[in-house]
Amino acid sequence: MNPLYIAIGAGVVIVLYVVATYNKLVTLKNRIKEAFSGIDVQLKRRIDLIPNLVETVKGYAKHEKQVFTQVTEARTALMGAKSLDQKAEADDMLTGALKSLFAVAEAYPDLKANANFQELQRQLEDTEDKIAYSRQFYNTNVLDFNTLVGVFPSNLFAGVFGFKEEPFFEAQPTEREHVKVSFEEK
Repeated sequence: MNPLYIAIGAGVVIVLYVVATYNKLVTLKNRIKEAFSGIDVQLKRRIDLIPNLVETVKGYAKHEKQVFTQVTEARTALMGAKSLDQKAEADDMLTGALKSLFAVAEAYPDLKANANFQELQRQLEDTEDKIAYSRQFYNTNVLDFNTLVGVFPSNLFAGVFGFKEEPFFEAQPTEREHVKVSFEEK
């Protein structure tokens, strides 16, 4: 065998590997963008449901103004969030506020029996499930991407082409805490 053919063959194999690695990195990066978009869609759906839910609860629990204020502020923060970290933090704040809102609803049996409230609660629970799935889908794609960016020899090419690890969508410490609700006489 001619050494020139061996060198050409090795060069072709290396070029094919680099092209395949680059294409895989681009594909995974686009999947991450798609997955993040899925989270955004579900967060928007939740944002749209909240005003109806708050108005329904307000009709029964007029004196629970602090809870309504927390939900409204959290919803506004989520609507204005731009980065992944901001969205995660605002989402956690909204989750805590909604837990407080549902705790308030527990104190009003007529509200819990209201068909409109039950439907809104069902839709919100469905949306929460979709948000959890979207986060999982996003994190799975980030794991695949980060693995390819971090392992040898693809990490050499990832660095050359400017690919860097992506952050995971993680629960904030406040999301792991129990919500404390107290009803104070005013």
